[in-house]
Amino acid sequence: MQGLGLNHGGYHGERIDAPAVLRSLVAEAGSHDWRQSEVEVAPGRRLLFLTRPAAEGRPGPNLYLSAGIHGDEPAGPLAMLELVRSDGLPRDANIWLCPCLNPTGFMASTRENEDGADLNRDYREPSTPEVRAHVEWLAGLPRLDLTILLHEDWESAGFYLYELNPDGPSGLAESMIAAVRPVCPIDPSPVIDGRETHAPGIIRPPMDPTSRPQWPEAFWLYQHRTRLSYTIEAPSDFVLSVRVAALVAAVRGAIGKFTGI
Repeated sequence: MQGLGLNHGGYHGERIDAPAVLRSLVAEAGSHDWRQSEVEVAPGRRLLFLTRPAAEGRPGPNLYLSAGIHGDEPAGPLAMLELVRSDGLPRDANIWLCPCLNPTGFMASTRENEDGADLNRDYREPSTPEVRAHVEWLAGLPRLDLTILLHEDWESAGFYLYELNPDGPSGLAESMIAAVRPVCPIDPSPVIDGRETHAPGIIRPPMDPTSRPQWPEAFWLYQHRTRLSYTIEAPSDFVLSVRVAALVAAVRGAIGKFTGI
């Protein structure tokens, strides 16, 4: 499987109609027992949140997924749609979903929001309306057992992931790589995004958020809500269907391993 060779200096691949995707997601969510809420973060800007408690009041694990924080990464919201449409997330878990954190970025197919801000660098001292609203919502959640953040990388040669996990090997990173491999190449590079890999497609970066002046979402979650966080990156130079399949496979691989189903 080869990349398309489209991305030179940025993302130049397929786009999505984000409002249409979110309408479809809301319709599917209503058929699969998800509760939805919307928050207006600024005039004309709304964020959608979906929640589903564990069936029959079971204690469940607490799982969280997000996507769409960069408007030039369309596979994430589509993967969320597929996970909800297929009822592919466990019923015996408490789950919170943020399917599109940067709606205005998708309108322009830009990494940043309409004000030119990279939302995924705004979580240490939030200033953007989207991140402020998101952090306020996150602050109302309980401790999270597992968080998975869906992304793409227009420069990568294949799928890869970041793992924040101070408690020792969980096997989830390896399970995700194994699940993705049949549908999408794994980036074999020894250095990805300036960081050495620990195994093909697996980066375990330093876990001291205080050393970074700008926090991504993963650092806020690690600092305030979880000890186990994964940022998964599909390779944007492949066709959109492959990238969506890679993200869906990774999520299912991780949650299957984590919950034992």
